[in-house]
Amino acid sequence: MTAPSVLILYNEPVLPADHPDAGSEHDILDTVNDTFKVLKAAGFETTKLGINYDPQPLLDVLKKARPDAVFNLFEGIATQTSTEVSVAALLEWLNVPFTGCPSPALALGRDKIRTKHILAATGIPTPDYAIIDALPVPLWVHPWPAIVKPAYQDASVGINQESVVTSQAQLEDRVAHVLATYGPPALVERYVSGREFHVNMIEDPGAAPNAPPLVLPLAEIAFKNDRPGKWAVYTFIAKWDEHSDEYQSAPLRAPVTIPADDFARLSVIAQRSFRALQCRDYARIDVRMDADGNFYVLEVNPNPYLNSLALVNGLVAIGRTHEELLVKLTTAALLRSGKEISFDAIRVPVNVVTA
Repeated sequence: MTAPSVLILYNEPVLPADHPDAGSEHDILDTVNDTFKVLKAAGFETTKLGINYDPQPLLDVLKKARPDAVFNLFEGIATQTSTEVSVAALLEWLNVPFTGCPSPALALGRDKIRTKHILAATGIPTPDYAIIDALPVPLWVHPWPAIVKPAYQDASVGINQESVVTSQAQLEDRVAHVLATYGPPALVERYVSGREFHVNMIEDPGAAPNAPPLVLPLAEIAFKNDRPGKWAVYTFIAKWDEHSDEYQSAPLRAPVTIPADDFARLSVIAQRSFRALQCRDYARIDVRMDADGNFYVLEVNPNPYLNSLALVNGLVAIGRTHEELLVKLTTAALLRSGKEISFDAIRVPVNVVTA
């Protein structure tokens, strides 16, 4: 039998290089190149395809040279972010197996509002919040500070130091800005001061049915500032502008350890979040830990950055490699196809991806 065929699908960048959000869009190209090198070296028949405003090239490939599976790195078009969900739904409609979360999980991950409702309804700890669709802004009844976020953006788009507010007047100004810039609704949360962790989870293809995902060793955003006027917030600048003071003040440390009892509690919260949003293969939650040791889930990310230091170092800490993860994700997708596929020639390559 021939080697399994895998198509790496990704979003071609559409923003100009000088666009303020361009950095969050172009990082996908590094992930695509690394994934292609790994899967090729592993023995898969590997191709890649970038699409943007026109899905026709994808439809043509699926019709003329249908792959056995798709390695889905499509994050949505920067100007039409909901297309992240559309592509996954299209693959499901055509019964093409793919890596990562299914379309319902991706839809929830893009919708901070419904995610908050699900977390709260299932008893998963998350900061107090309010949803604001239009002006005037209702009275904030929870403790200050609060943080204001666009409800349907990711990659920290729309988040800066002014997102944290300490009075009703500041809240009204910030909500008005978010509604005018990004559209409704705005999400207002109680600002939780404390340590912030990225909690990556992966599913193993060989695990027992319905087994909880494996929680990897933690990564921490080691903020150097957390005071009024200089908040410990992972802003867009802190995430993407390597030359900025905010970037230097928010280094990502991985792996980090916390007491075993705390890690056990956090693992349960992470696994419950994974299941509540119907995630698959891999996902990440962002969590704050307050001074009393209480954890609060800020976000659930069903399509996290696969080249992240947090993820890669977490794998290394448990004796695994980035290459192994990519091969296992591909294998899991192929197994979901229901087809008879030979893995005889497939192996996990070594040192294909270098930091």
